[in-house]
Amino acid sequence: MEKLKIILILLLTLLLVFPQSFLAQNQTKKHVAYDLLIVGGTVVTMDENHQIIEDGYVAVRDGKIVGVGNAGSLPPNARPKQIINAKGKVIIPGLINTHTHIPMGLFRGIADDLDLQEWLTKYIFPAEAKNVDEAFVRAGTRLGLAELIRGGTTTYCDMYYFEDAIADETAKAGVRGVLGQTLIDFPAPDNKTFDEAVVYTEKFVKKWQGNKLVIPAVAPHAPYTVSEEHLKISKNLSDRLNAPLVMHLAEAETETEFIQQKHKGIRPIEFVESIGFLSNKLIAAHVVQANEKELDILKRYDVGIAHNPQSNMKLAAGVAPIPQMLAKNLRLGLGTDGAASNNDLSLWEEMDTAAKLHKVFSKDPKAASAEQMFMLATIGGARALHLEDMIGSLETGKRADIVIVDMDNLNQTPIYNIYSHLVYATKADDVRTVVIEGKTVMLDKRLLTLNESVIKKDANLYSKKIIKSLSKN
Repeated sequence: MEKLKIILILLLTLLLVFPQSFLAQNQTKKHVAYDLLIVGGTVVTMDENHQIIEDGYVAVRDGKIVGVGNAGSLPPNARPKQIINAKGKVIIPGLINTHTHIPMGLFRGIADDLDLQEWLTKYIFPAEAKNVDEAFVRAGTRLGLAELIRGGTTTYCDMYYFEDAIADETAKAGVRGVLGQTLIDFPAPDNKTFDEAVVYTEKFVKKWQGNKLVIPAVAPHAPYTVSEEHLKISKNLSDRLNAPLVMHLAEAETETEFIQQKHKGIRPIEFVESIGFLSNKLIAAHVVQANEKELDILKRYDVGIAHNPQSNMKLAAGVAPIPQMLAKNLRLGLGTDGAASNNDLSLWEEMDTAAKLHKVFSKDPKAASAEQMFMLATIGGARALHLEDMIGSLETGKRADIVIVDMDNLNQTPIYNIYSHLVYATKADDVRTVVIEGKTVMLDKRLLTLNESVIKKDANLYSKKIIKSLSKN
């Protein structure tokens, strides 16, 4: 017993005399646990300083980014559950598509080379009336989600019918979405009256609020398809439920002419301001018809804007004043629109097109730089969706939406400037791995949450049904 006392006294003395050495030894035994560690690639952070880190790493725990830096600064006792070697590749924030109608991939190519109103009224609206039901929406959503993931898009903003089914498929696929249930003034595939659509929308929003991936929204279609009274009801619903508001706005001359004729000469943006519709919850798609005064209105209300260059060009809707929007630091992101008017969901093409379109339109090669366009597809898109505190850049504390891009393909060789290559050379097929909310949804080009062969089979079956329905016109 006496010996035991002596030993205990010696141990206590050592602890008092050398506490730091004991603590240090104890610390080395503790592991720094990560769910995922991506190492070895060039990290394009898109943080406030647009920091680029060679031989970098991104560490993930519980769906969040918990570390970003040079691989040499990694804790020596890091113990990841999963590790991905990105050597020779680029690690970027997940791309953000700020405007889609995702099930419309099933209408890809049914009506091309038409102006907006003819395209909508003679082809798309009739095709939707004959074909769109919940099963159609689910099949089209799965098709679109697979295309988004393959192209490195981790978040998208949508507006369509049966949006509850879209939300369900989106959550199952592990993709992030701001998903708006469409409200429109004529019978729609899911709700035959506006009042029915309002009831459906409220139920939809309440069901999905609080979900990690799905942010439900209220989506009145446009000022030319939704009456003043119904626009006010939509806005009140958005306010009451604290939900985002999504709408097409100022997208073509035909819309401007319609609003001016109906509302004493004022233009679409002026009109929606006059009825109290604008707010910092609004995400406005297209915004082609906007002058300096109207841009200042959107700035004042902190409205998010989705620029869709390829869709606008294809429908000859016009060219949005993007250099002016950038100069005013508006909340501006890039979108593809639906694949029926684009005809794909690739943000890589939108970046490339946007840069070149605004150079030639303004006759200024500096009007839209590669770095600016990549910004619009990442942190700019997050700002447009009012989600910049959550996504859009690779920073500690943000959600772990991460994309790894191959950079050694023929179309990318050699490399001199990372932004130039990402915008002007990279294609959707160069995307290698996609992580959303810390979960790997595509690894080495293999989809993990969706069955591509089944998706394509279902889409081809629907094409036969759609062709048959259109032949009856």
